[in-house]
Amino acid sequence: MGIRLGDLVERFGGQLVGDPNLEVSAIAPLDSAGASHISFLSNSKLRALAAQSQAAALILSPLDDPTVAATFEGARIVTTNPYAYFARAAQYFASLFEQAPEPGVHPSAVVAPGARIDPTAHIGPNVTVEDGAVLKAGVVIDAGCFIGREAEIGEGTHFFANVTFHARCSIGARGIVHSGAVIGTDGFGFASEGGVYIKIPQTGRVLIGDDVDIGANTTIDRGALADTIIEDGVKLDNQIQIGHNCHVGAHTAMAGCVGVAGSAKIGKHCTFGGAAMVLGHLEIADHVHISSGSMVSRSVLEPGQYTGFYPLAKNAEWERSAAIVRNLASMREKIRTLEKTIKTLTEQK
Repeated sequence: MGIRLGDLVERFGGQLVGDPNLEVSAIAPLDSAGASHISFLSNSKLRALAAQSQAAALILSPLDDPTVAATFEGARIVTTNPYAYFARAAQYFASLFEQAPEPGVHPSAVVAPGARIDPTAHIGPNVTVEDGAVLKAGVVIDAGCFIGREAEIGEGTHFFANVTFHARCSIGARGIVHSGAVIGTDGFGFASEGGVYIKIPQTGRVLIGDDVDIGANTTIDRGALADTIIEDGVKLDNQIQIGHNCHVGAHTAMAGCVGVAGSAKIGKHCTFGGAAMVLGHLEIADHVHISSGSMVSRSVLEPGQYTGFYPLAKNAEWERSAAIVRNLASMREKIRTLEKTIKTLTEQK
């Protein structure tokens, strides 16, 4: 099945240079695309590769177009954000070829009488849905999932196989939760008395907004008293830990193995590189970007890019070194002043 370039432009915009009736059957990388493929250029360093590509068409920016057009012989869709255009086009291609699961409940599923499941939902083999749970229109629950009592799943949300979604948690519309994710487990809450730990009941919930993606084996703890909140559009990669009572702002994205300790409050439109860590009870402002492997040990109240790499050391030594590093700028100015003073005194002799 082919897609006309004209149809892509009508759907997603952009300026088409070439035949609108030309059909493409798939999206492919620049170096392997053939005569039936469309490819994209989002990194200007790859202009030379794009210019020699055998793709039928390219998606590229106005900045890259003049250079590539000099030798590229296919059609071009010129747009300000080629990567986002590629993402939307890829979604469109996928929608044309995917097979939607049939509505209904598999005979092996165990559904409590008090659960409310929309007739358009799909409940796969060996799924458990407990009493009071609400599954709305177009929900897809793949094999082996567990949906706890009074949990709520919004329209069009898809749980892949073996997701655990505990009691009273909720997720909004169009969510994607990948296999092995566990949402709503007890937060890590204990009081110490005489060297013995006393468990604190975790009675809050996990509340997740619309258009949230949650990766495989990611865990989100329920709150102790208040709720753990994941706002609209958040994207979580695989093997992420979100502690109890955390609040993650809308459209924040975290790469694999990020860890966020309890009661941290993270703003909107933030990004976290792989294996970044956030200590508990901190606040991170909107539009903060944390580099991979960084440890956030204090609140970050101004937008910007932050990086924190430091070799492992005994804590007291690390604190002394960190204090020195923080003062390097002022120390440099003092040294420069001293150098100027020495130079002046030397010239006067």
